[in-house]
Amino acid sequence: MAFDGIAVAAVTRELNDKLLGGRVYKIAQPEEDELLITVKNNSSQYMLSVSANPSLPLIYLTENKKPSPITAPAFCMLLRKYILNGRIVAIFQPGLERIVRITVEHLDEMGDMRQKTLIAEIMGKHSNIIFVNEDNVIIDSIKRINASVSSVREVLPGRDYFVPNTDDKQDALKLYVNNDSFGFKKYISSGAKSLFKAIYTGYTGFSPLMASEICYEASLDADVSTASLGEEHLERLWRAFYGVLDRVVKNSFSPCIVFSGKVLSEFSALELRMFSGAEDSVRFYDSMSNLLESFYAQKSTYTRIRQKSADLRKLVSVILERTVKKYDLQLKQMEDTSKRETYRIYGELINAFGYGLDPGSEFLECDNYYDNSRVRIPLDKDLSPKDNAKRYFDKYNKMKRTYEALKELTQSVLVQKTQLEEIMCALDLAQDEADLNDIKKELIISGFIKNKGNAKLPKAVNGPLHFLSSDGFDIFVGKNNLQNDELTFKLARGNDWWFHAKNMPGSHVILKAVRDREFPDRAFEEAAALAAFFSKGREMDKVEVDYVLKKEVKKPSGAVPGFVVYYTNFSMVIAPDISGLSRV
Repeated sequence: MAFDGIAVAAVTRELNDKLLGGRVYKIAQPEEDELLITVKNNSSQYMLSVSANPSLPLIYLTENKKPSPITAPAFCMLLRKYILNGRIVAIFQPGLERIVRITVEHLDEMGDMRQKTLIAEIMGKHSNIIFVNEDNVIIDSIKRINASVSSVREVLPGRDYFVPNTDDKQDALKLYVNNDSFGFKKYISSGAKSLFKAIYTGYTGFSPLMASEICYEASLDADVSTASLGEEHLERLWRAFYGVLDRVVKNSFSPCIVFSGKVLSEFSALELRMFSGAEDSVRFYDSMSNLLESFYAQKSTYTRIRQKSADLRKLVSVILERTVKKYDLQLKQMEDTSKRETYRIYGELINAFGYGLDPGSEFLECDNYYDNSRVRIPLDKDLSPKDNAKRYFDKYNKMKRTYEALKELTQSVLVQKTQLEEIMCALDLAQDEADLNDIKKELIISGFIKNKGNAKLPKAVNGPLHFLSSDGFDIFVGKNNLQNDELTFKLARGNDWWFHAKNMPGSHVILKAVRDREFPDRAFEEAAALAAFFSKGREMDKVEVDYVLKKEVKKPSGAVPGFVVYYTNFSMVIAPDISGLSRV
């Protein structure tokens, strides 16, 4: 799954179709390494997302807005100064590089027509968004790279812009234009490496996936050594290689995602013929942007939230680790008190049968009148029977006090441990910063984080997730403990149904009742599937889910956020699959 040069070519084609000739209407910078540019063209409005995130660099058209900071960052203000209201006159991809150049025509302070170019480099950890003038001199970039960071190329205002070296890879499009089969065959047959590796390491724009596709179309083993190829093999390989480039040059893109079962396996800007007829299902999209929106954009959101929640995740993880150790130690200490009843019985038996003991006896053998068994009780030969009995009663009383104290303390630590596990699960379910604020608020309320300066806690911004069942019933899902409390005890009514994954951290799920309508079995199954999916067991094949009328769910006085009790319930085992549900 690589956002390779061919995928960039497909996106560039879409941008030319929809944005070329349009005017830059808005520029926002929702993240420190991401731009959202709104373009008006042909009575339509488009949003272009450009991300230089090292984990998931992307460029695609989107319909989803993202909140931006109140004060725009300096790079965003710079772009607004120069190209806001400018007209896009060129969108170009050099070769099959993972680079898109967007040239905008604008008026300068003197009223003269000028051109500036925004360059998106989609190159993994080296990704950047660079702004240059007509002379290809860098005005600024979203990431400034100095000599201490890169000895190959500085990206700083005033430096000349140039395309970084791509490890001596050849330009495949030059081979296509010149129909240079000789040069292709000569390169492939030189050296000895696996065939598909020779393609993707030798030519710009090709990912291992596309190299494997070329080998498949040439009816050659992708892992075969290039040194073993004959002229016939090389000719077949050239025709397949040329055919792929021909589809790219003629814009014959067929964006598709390949699924293995329900799991995304691969995606490509071109049809992957090697998967045709296989058990894997292939889903085609009408544009590369739609494909990226359905997969990469969601993954990008997840990646950013994971990055932003890293500090919280580390904090909760450390506290949870300490709590688990404390809980395990307390359980061991409670186990050490398990003999307390035995010591009490020993004391009673010594008082009952110790009157006939000889002085200096080291044990007492007698019948245990509680279970009619024969017992042998160790004695201190230097103590009288009465003192031996007192010694056992003292041990019993000490262990009893320890047990009672530990029982209460252990229960408190168990509640804390369960709450922290729920918070870790909530961090996995968080979808934006508002969700993270809710989690941080809970940590402050529960005393895990100090509220410096007694700052006012933020109000909840996000509500629960809202889904619509196949039969039109509303289903709500809490994403953290505060939302779970709000959902279960404020939004839900007594005749609604409440769902939760059994004995594991997860969301509260409410299936809303509708007057004069009975729930079909499918509605219960879909609500249970949501409870399974939004739980710690979402990666499991099956999850057991408890469900009960909401009026049976109670919150004990003083309980931590998200904690509830219920005593009568139904259960079902279901797969955490929500692919058939639509989110409202």
